[in-house]
Amino acid sequence: MIEARPVPKKKTRSISWNSREGRSVIYQIVAIASIAGFLWLLVTNTLENMRRRGIQSGYDFMSQPFGFDVSETLIPYDVMSTYWTAFGIGLANTLKVALIGIVLATLLGTLLGIGRFSTNFLVRKICYVYVEIFRNIPVYLQLLIWYIIFTETLPAFDDAWEIGSTFLSKGGFAFPWPVWKLGQSLALIGVLLGLVGSYFYAQSARRHFDKTGQPRPVLPVSLAIIVGLALLGWLAGGAPMEWSLPEKGVFQVEGGAKFSPEFLSLLVGLSLYTASFIAEIVRSGIASVSLGQHEAAASLGLSKSMAMRLVALPQALRVIIPPLTSQYLNLTKNSSLAVAIGYPDLVSIANTSLNQTGRAIEALSIVMAVYLTLSLITALLMNWFNASSAIQER
Repeated sequence: MIEARPVPKKKTRSISWNSREGRSVIYQIVAIASIAGFLWLLVTNTLENMRRRGIQSGYDFMSQPFGFDVSETLIPYDVMSTYWTAFGIGLANTLKVALIGIVLATLLGTLLGIGRFSTNFLVRKICYVYVEIFRNIPVYLQLLIWYIIFTETLPAFDDAWEIGSTFLSKGGFAFPWPVWKLGQSLALIGVLLGLVGSYFYAQSARRHFDKTGQPRPVLPVSLAIIVGLALLGWLAGGAPMEWSLPEKGVFQVEGGAKFSPEFLSLLVGLSLYTASFIAEIVRSGIASVSLGQHEAAASLGLSKSMAMRLVALPQALRVIIPPLTSQYLNLTKNSSLAVAIGYPDLVSIANTSLNQTGRAIEALSIVMAVYLTLSLITALLMNWFNASSAIQER
């Protein structure tokens, strides 16, 4: 007869000082408790010292009118607008610089990084000299240099450079802007949907290339999708044709849209500075692709440009994206240097608010929370992009 053996009981893990795993858990609990206790002590002592000195605390001031003028804003305000509106203006200005700067720095940095591998000696050396110059000059100094250029070397308002319907002078850069109606809103939605559609098409084209070795046109089709959906949205909204054109007034250019010299200084300075670092990231990523991949692409009859776009760059992305995320975060945080040239970003608005209200801790905590949130969102999106661009093992 076969005797039935008893089923062994599962060992239950217990937190014990005698086990290595138990000690590690205890250490973590002690560390977390110590940090929480230190933060609680810091907050309570700060509030007690502020109370003794008669310093007001709290965020109740955010619902009060801020009462100061903002030179550049995307959000309309009046004399009764609260500090919530003021911080919203600063956040919108920061996002405007950060988003446009990231796009410009990425495009320029990618071109410079690819240019470092050009067979043309002049192009290769120009890219090298650009990187070495802009990367080694402090960004703060570059912002001041560009601010002097835009405010001192450009002509005055009366002698503004006029190119078509645009004006460039010490007062900034004025350009035509459509009168916003339903058609423009639907066109913008079409552009966003087109970007999503072009992304999925590019993924499909890449999978098709991996399976068959036959490339599909990506850039023309993507542009057609974006432009086509935007055009459909514009037509669905009544096809509005009205534009606001800038014209010379008595004291300034009126009508259209305008970029102030402070905004241009900040945008150009941050974009050129960050592009030099992105160029090195792209160069190192392309250099990490083995020579055999380029030879395999040449054996398939691909031109150098197609080999770079279809073979080298997709494989280099796994090296490029992680440090590229850091550069996007740096550009966003470096926008806080706008206070040096008078651009009303989030930090500038916070400084003016704390000077008026005396709520330094509250104002700075809002700035910290905003930058932390922006950094986390940027990291989350880039991590998703990194995961979607990873080379899948067959």
